[in-house]
Formats: sequence, C-alpha cells, structure tokens
Amino acid sequence: MKLRLPHLYLQVLVAIGLGVAVGWLEPAWGASLKVLGDGFIQLIKMLIAPIIFATVVAGIGGLGNLRQVGRVGMKALVYFELVTTAALALGLVVARVFTPGAGLHAAAAALDGSAVAQYAGAAKSLGAVDFLLHLIPRTFVGAFVEGDILQVLVVAVLFGLALAGLGEHGRPIVNGLNNLARVFFGMVTLVTRLAPLAAFGAMAFTVGKYGLSSLASLAGLLACVYLTCLLFIVLVLGGIARAGGFSLWKLLRHLREELLIVLGTSSSEAALPGLMRKLEAVGCAPPVVGIVVPAGYSFNLDGTCIYLTMAALFVAQATDTPLTLAGQLGLLAVLLLTSKGAAGVTGSGFIVLAATLAATGTIPVAGLALILGVDRFMSEARALTNFIGNAVATLIVAKWDGAFDATKAGAILARPPGL
Repeated sequence: MKLRLPHLYLQVLVAIGLGVAVGWLEPAWGASLKVLGDGFIQLIKMLIAPIIFATVVAGIGGLGNLRQVGRVGMKALVYFELVTTAALALGLVVARVFTPGAGLHAAAAALDGSAVAQYAGAAKSLGAVDFLLHLIPRTFVGAFVEGDILQVLVVAVLFGLALAGLGEHGRPIVNGLNNLARVFFGMVTLVTRLAPLAAFGAMAFTVGKYGLSSLASLAGLLACVYLTCLLFIVLVLGGIARAGGFSLWKLLRHLREELLIVLGTSSSEAALPGLMRKLEAVGCAPPVVGIVVPAGYSFNLDGTCIYLTMAALFVAQATDTPLTLAGQLGLLAVLLLTSKGAAGVTGSGFIVLAATLAATGTIPVAGLALILGVDRFMSEARALTNFIGNAVATLIVAKWDGAFDATKAGAILARPPGL
C-alpha cells in the first residue's frame, strides 16, 4: 500500500509549529537551522530570473501589440500608487490612535546608533538618479547574475518588444520560450517539495535567535503592525476584490500553499513562481501576469508601506519627539517618494526608513535601534500583505484591461477546500 502524504500546505503548517517549538525549547539548535530556510530561498531565487524573463518575453512577443504592453504597465503603476498610498495612510492612522511607542521615553542620545549605521549609510545613496541607474544592468547577463527582479524585467521587456517587432519570424523563439518556462516551473514544483523543511528551519531560527521573551517590550508595536495588516487585507484589499467582482477569501484559498510558504520563510519572493503560475491558471493572461507581478514585487509593497509609517511614528513616540499633524502628513509625503526607491534592495525596509527619518530631520535615525531586535518578527506580516496585495493587483489589472477569463476563474475559485 502506497503511503499518501498530506497536502503540502498541511506539511508546511505542521513544520511551522515544530520550528517554533524547537526554537523555544532548544534555542541554540534552532538558531543553527537558519541554513534550511536560506537554502530554500536561494533555490527559488535561482529560478525567479529565468522564469520572469521567459514569461515576460513570450507574453510580449506573442502579443504583437506594443500598445497593450504600455497600457498594462501604466494601469499597473496607477493602481500601485493608489493602493500603497492607502497602506501608508492606514499605518499612520493606526499608529496615531494606538500610540505603541508612548511611555518608553528612550533618550535619543543614549541609543546605540552603530547598530543601524549600515542602513543609514545605504540610505545616503537612495536618490532618484541612483535608483534609475540601478534599473540598467551593466551587461545583458548581469541582471541574471545579480538576480535583480527589476533589471531582469527591464531586459525582458526590451527583448520582448524587439521580438514582437519581428512578427512571424519571431514565432519559433516565442514557442521555445514558452516551453522553457514550463521546464522552469517544473523545477519550481520539485523545489517546493522542500518547503516544509525550509519553514521548519526558518521559524526555529527566528525563535531560537531572538527568543519569544524579546517580544514583550515591543508587543504593542508588533500587535499594531499585525492588526493594521489584517485590517488592510480585509477592508482595503477585500473591498477592491468585491469591486472587481471576485472573492478575496476564495483567492486566498486558491493560494493557500504559497501563503504558508511565505509565512514559514518570511519571504514573499519564495512564492513568486507559484503565484505567477496560479494567477495564469485562474484566468489572468500570461502577458499581464508577467508584467504586473514582477513590477508589483518592487512597487506594490503594501505590507512594507504599513510598516514604514508605523515604525517611523513608533520611533518618534518612543523618543518623545513631538510631531504635529502637519509633521506627520509631511512624513507621509516623504514616504510616498522614498518607499519606491529601494525596490529590489536587500534590507529595503530599514534603508527606506533610515532615508525617511534623515530627510525629515526631526525623528532621530538612531531610534531605529529600538526596533532592530524585533524587526524579524514583523517580516511575516509584511511579506504576507505584500504577497496578497500583488495577487489582488494582478487580477484587477487583468480585468481592467480585458485580459481575464472569467469562466476559468469561476471554475477554479469555486472548488471546495482540499481539491
């Protein structure tokens, strides 16, 4: 009799629980298991660049309509700007209402600024010119070597536009890239089987390294971040989904395996290939998926935006830095710009936060040391919100552009759980 394993999402859920238990009971061993999560994420990142390139190029090359490419891109950017602004504003409102940093009375002069020096240093090069130059890889293959999503997207769009201009002469290349994409998605399927092991290692490391006791002093901030992300998902993204004519709950059920992978690894990138594949299966046209999802991973970071406003106000409250309503609105305006400036940069949340505090000149940058120890515990909320936000964005842009198969979507989203 053949042994039948439970569904992947159940395996990941069990692995997360075991990881928390190991990190709590055996902290030293748990901290040493970080390699399991890191190895899995590296395997996935190894496949992201070729998947994006093959999908985007085949999608654009197969369209033969360059205007549609530009139209989809513009609609996506308009959507990203509106929704991330709502995320920033919601974070600001919740932080004002609950004031999680009030009562800490941390003197700015007594804080250890060396702990955040690397982020403050990186923030100095976070200008508009640096960002635009960062979009252009040094060589064609350089984007793939670095694994930079934005650079790969730029190369893929240029290649796809050139291929579309060839007409029928480019058809064999398009067909070849479609087949190549299937091979890479097959590799993702094989790697995804390691997701439970990765989730176990990542959670064991987080709890073992930082300890559950470290959450006590900053429990208010953590609770506010998780509450705000939940409100954003239910109210904002849920409302957008209803307006778009689909159920957010059914979409989340369809993406349950990817959601648990994001939760276990604290990385939305770990589930990017699976998200692209399932969005195509649910009725979104491949060219739209190929353009919106990679761009969204850089410009539509709703969870990160919530974190930025809440963390900035927390530092101000904790250091007793007075901020008028006008000052808080000014902070929001600065974040509207800086939150778009660290796309694809490692540690982007802290870098953007350091750049924003430095730009305002009011809130001490050294105050970031207060939240450095628990930042890892907030990454799950950020990653999940970013992931769900990009799933909703792709469906909305696909429907907005008339590139959505409602019949296929109804057949998949109507499936009961477990099927």
